[in-house]
Amino acid sequence: MAKKGSKSTRTATAESMATKQREISVSEFFAKNRHLLGFDNPRKALLTTIKEAVDNSLDACEEAGILPDIEVKLEEIVPPPSTSKPGRYRVTITDNGPGIVRKQAENIFGKLLYGSKFHRLKMSRGQQGIGISAAGMYGLMTTGRPMVITTRPNNRKPAHHLELAMDTTKNKPEVTVDIETEDFPETTSGTGTRVAIELEAKYVRGKTSVDAYLEQTAIANPHAEITFIPPEKAGEAPTLESGSKEAKTYERTTELEDRIIFPRAVDELPPETEEIKPHPYGVELGSFLRMLKQTEEKQLAGFFKNAFCRVPPSVVKEVTDAATTKEKTITGQTYVSTIDNAAAERLYRSLQDAKLRSPPTDCLAPIGVRTLLAGLLKGVRAEFYTASTRAPSVYRGNPFQIEAAIAFGGDLPGDETARIIRFANRVPLLYQQSACSAFKAVVDTSWKNYGLSQPRGAAPVGPLVVMIHMASVWVPFTSESKEAIADYDEIRKEMKLALMECGRKLGTYVRKRQKMKREGQRRDIFERYIGEIAKACNAITGEDAQAIYDALQRQAQARTALADVQLDEDGNIVQEEAPSKNGRLDNDDDVIIIDDDPTPPPPRSPAKGRVASDAGQPGKPEKQATEEGATGAEGEDAPGLRQGLVQSSNGSDVEAKPQQKTTKKTAKTKATGSDEPPGAKKKRMRLDPVGGGLFDA
Repeated sequence: MAKKGSKSTRTATAESMATKQREISVSEFFAKNRHLLGFDNPRKALLTTIKEAVDNSLDACEEAGILPDIEVKLEEIVPPPSTSKPGRYRVTITDNGPGIVRKQAENIFGKLLYGSKFHRLKMSRGQQGIGISAAGMYGLMTTGRPMVITTRPNNRKPAHHLELAMDTTKNKPEVTVDIETEDFPETTSGTGTRVAIELEAKYVRGKTSVDAYLEQTAIANPHAEITFIPPEKAGEAPTLESGSKEAKTYERTTELEDRIIFPRAVDELPPETEEIKPHPYGVELGSFLRMLKQTEEKQLAGFFKNAFCRVPPSVVKEVTDAATTKEKTITGQTYVSTIDNAAAERLYRSLQDAKLRSPPTDCLAPIGVRTLLAGLLKGVRAEFYTASTRAPSVYRGNPFQIEAAIAFGGDLPGDETARIIRFANRVPLLYQQSACSAFKAVVDTSWKNYGLSQPRGAAPVGPLVVMIHMASVWVPFTSESKEAIADYDEIRKEMKLALMECGRKLGTYVRKRQKMKREGQRRDIFERYIGEIAKACNAITGEDAQAIYDALQRQAQARTALADVQLDEDGNIVQEEAPSKNGRLDNDDDVIIIDDDPTPPPPRSPAKGRVASDAGQPGKPEKQATEEGATGAEGEDAPGLRQGLVQSSNGSDVEAKPQQKTTKKTAKTKATGSDEPPGAKKKRMRLDPVGGGLFDA
């Protein structure tokens, strides 16, 4: 209870409250909630600024049919006072795109939610028209410096130089400098755009740094050549012209004294995409009612034909018949103006229940298997590469396509968790990995089936890089900062199937290499002791030690020959006219295997002081040389054609079998009256690769 004599201070009325209400501009909202756009902290703000500018450059170059040449320059203006505080940097991005016409430049860079990509259903990196203008707004808020834009849309005319700020209360640009200039770098196209933004930021290398973003962008966009000038190299200031000529000689990412080059791996642009109409399965009731109200078509048949895709006349008849009631008959010739809300809702429900074809996929431009491998090859040093592209699928009426690639072995660390690289419409996603559908698909895949270790509920462990790309007309991001893909069941299923397809090829390669390693170790053990065995047999039987050694050597190679067989993708032995080391994987267009020494190592040489073959050597008894490989009486090649036989003293061939069986056969020969002289020695120590004996285990 209020004390006596106290007065209430609540004197506001509806009228006084109404005077305080006003419209909030979108730029004013995002200025207070900049973390929603990816400007959470100085380090992330630097990455977001560069990402938005590079994405716009790539989109513009591809739409104009120009192979992108992009330069990213990062200059440190004021060093950070401490490791925990940001410094001041200037980010300058230059491209060789088509440029921007003067009357559109200020709106593109100085107004939020202004662009050409939001309303069209066509694959592109940008979607909302926020990114680059938000970066300029962040720079203005942290440093007070305006954004500087220099663009040349015509190579015969001077470039336009603008300096502009943003009025966040009205979401409008404020141009402070507007002149024409010749100060624009020479580019391969003669046109282009240069954007410079000054902002508070932190430049730190790591997995979520600018360096990692540019590296992954080069992997997903191998048709682009990107030059990066970090702060410590910014003093040299190379131009696109001087850098590009040298960069053409590089095949992999190369760090020079004054810049880092991410070279172009392919000279073809991605296929051009086509804009499609909305699919009925992706339209909600409210949007359907709005489309009915705003359409210029007079009849329903024309409305369904021109407003949607995959709605043929047969489906229109089916939908209108289902929406017809006793009170109102609806056909394709019914006027749109006569459709009330109840009839529109019945039409919508009938359209959702109809069986429609999936939307067309010419609106998508996947990276492609060969281009994926080319990008991965120049950015990741491994020994095995494979990629897979799934057939297009649909979520909420939006077409999408999943691609996956993996790199294994080589210089990759074998004791760390696999590195997962995520892309959406060719743009790297560096943050919120655990919330992304791509990461969850990797965890759900059973990598143990493919020869890798995997803790429960985690990514696999081993020398592995996993790359997943989603191409769609509308990527369902979890936030406006576009850092993770929403976890739709249809999307995760396609991602997992693509990973399994790559995993099967990886499993074939890993199992084959493991078998080769085991058999090589087994052969080493055999060869370690056969010299001593040959000496011991020579001492016991008087048989030539070199002949015994050669026979044991052939036996060891035969018993461990599994490492040399050819396997197909299912692990089955195959025969090829020209044997290759990796079987059918060498002929697979989706696989690249890097091997510094493609020829298998030769068998270990005999022990010191021995010769590889005694046939024809000085001092060798003629009879023994004849027994071990001389040409037969009828011109036969004895080596390899009379394997598994030993020769008795009278010249007859006897099969080399275990000693007990040979003794029985000898006794039987004596009993049948053989004219072999008594006491003749049998030479049973000849061991051959096809016979049984020492290496049966």
